[in-house]
Amino acid sequence: MSENGSEETKSLNDSGNPKVMFRNRLSRMSKHWRKWARKRGLQCFRIYDRDIPQVPVSVDLYGPYCQISAYKNSYEISEEERERENSEIGSIVSEVLNIDPKQIFWKKREPKKGTQQYEKQSEQSELLEVEENGLRFYVNLSDYLDTGLFLDHRITRELVRKESKDKKFLNLFSYTGSFTVYAASGGAYKSLSIDLSNTYLAWAEENLRVNGFSTTKHRMLRADVMEWLRTARSEKDREKYDLIVVDPPTFSNSKKMIDIFDVQRDHVEILNILYRDFALPGAILYFSTNFRKFQLAEKSILWDQIEDISKKTLPEDFRNERIHFCWRMQKPS
Repeated sequence: MSENGSEETKSLNDSGNPKVMFRNRLSRMSKHWRKWARKRGLQCFRIYDRDIPQVPVSVDLYGPYCQISAYKNSYEISEEERERENSEIGSIVSEVLNIDPKQIFWKKREPKKGTQQYEKQSEQSELLEVEENGLRFYVNLSDYLDTGLFLDHRITRELVRKESKDKKFLNLFSYTGSFTVYAASGGAYKSLSIDLSNTYLAWAEENLRVNGFSTTKHRMLRADVMEWLRTARSEKDREKYDLIVVDPPTFSNSKKMIDIFDVQRDHVEILNILYRDFALPGAILYFSTNFRKFQLAEKSILWDQIEDISKKTLPEDFRNERIHFCWRMQKPS
């Protein structure tokens, strides 16, 4: 505790108020967002987003399961105190949401570099099936920091679905393929999804299969995206696409890569290679990043009609307006 003695804001244990506020807020938001989600056919959504500074967690529902993400406290706290606070928070979440403690999963959210956010946190290897907008996805709430389904891109996925009819779709840094599933659902007749991880590509195939989509028409390719772009651009029979999603990590130094990847440094090269060598006339591209300090080098980018759709793609259940940046671009017909 600091020397100034302002005890009322220091932790859950210093005052009953933050705990009571959290319980009341969670109860009220749970009712609101569950009703909201039912109307929209959503099983995965956020009901609490660090609304109270003394309770720095987010609470997400994935069907009958819950994930609590714990962020760094704004006040000094020992590990013992943090564990005690988290135990209290977990008890409140279990009670208010009527969820078995065994169905609540905790994640510790701290700044990560490189591939750390994609590394395994445990070995439970349990995939849980959930639904979003009439589509089914497998999520893993135990083994990785991220679950396999980025909830903040729910609206962006729907935009892709609406524009995918009869299109050839390219998904770069495809992760578990949720954009590909949406594109296939919208009528994309062919797609290629590229990622460096065999685990995520296999996961993406399962997401396609559970929705009844062909993994022959919708192919997976394990590759370093930057290296693939630089190499494949010279192939005379290379495919060209009329709908593209680029959702890269902020930074990666995977041993599987020839060079490190830095989204700020590399985004112009990616977008311009795609424009010149992989985009059909009239092609649409969605580019997104969650790097908080990112600056789009718009004057260096060849694409036309560059529209910042970051606010438009922020779901209602997310209160952090800077959770991602997103742009829509188009190549002239």
